Amino acid sequence: MKALVKGMQANIPLAISAMAYGGVFGVLSANHGVSWAEMLAMDLLMFAGSAQLVMIEMWSSPIPVFAVGLAVLIINIRYLLIGASLQPVFDGRPLWKKVLCMHLVADENWAVTIAAHRDGGASPAFLVGGGLLLVTAWTAATLSGNLLGGLVMEPRRWGLDFAFIAIFAALTLSLWQGRDDFLPWLVAAGLAVAGERLLPGKLYIALGGVGGALTAVILEMVKVRKHVAIDDKGCNGMIQSGVEEN
Repeated sequence: MKALVKGMQANIPLAISAMAYGGVFGVLSANHGVSWAEMLAMDLLMFAGSAQLVMIEMWSSPIPVFAVGLAVLIINIRYLLIGASLQPVFDGRPLWKKVLCMHLVADENWAVTIAAHRDGGASPAFLVGGGLLLVTAWTAATLSGNLLGGLVMEPRRWGLDFAFIAIFAALTLSLWQGRDDFLPWLVAAGLAVAGERLLPGKLYIALGGVGGALTAVILEMVKVRKHVAIDDKGCNGMIQSGVEEN
């Protein structure tokens, strides 16, 4: 229970931010013809802000179900990498607990949990605590914005849609660990920009994410091999010295 409360407390600033841009999102959804009931179902069943934004962008009558589903799938592919990065947090837990916890994982509480784990460890309860707070704040804000959406005409004219870019930029910068991150981030950004111009739909998101992740994996493998080679060289030197002394 303590871990659950700590997770909530650690995510309070992000929950406040989520309420701010969640309200903006609700306004945008209302201007696209999304009802409050559809908004509520989207929040509880999906709970993925970036994917929900794309759904709203593509919302029309009739709804292009296949195109929307494909776009959401591509955007949420990143949760494969997010889930993999949470393996140390979920270590030893049964599959059903992992599945339930993952439904409450958002970019925000994932980033906070990873940071907490690096500073001494974080439990699934810590992650869930943050997720519960965020989903509550997000749902309250999006529903409020949706119900009041008719009062704000052309929200993009006021730059309200920039709230999403701002929060994800802040989250990204909070995950920076030093110069070792530079090349993977550069590759991810380069591939995403190129993919946005050359590929259809939202494939550029998956391309950037996978490309950056693979770059990080390759760099880590190279680093490990170097350490192994240095250790082998040191062992061989010690053995050689021992032989010479004998």
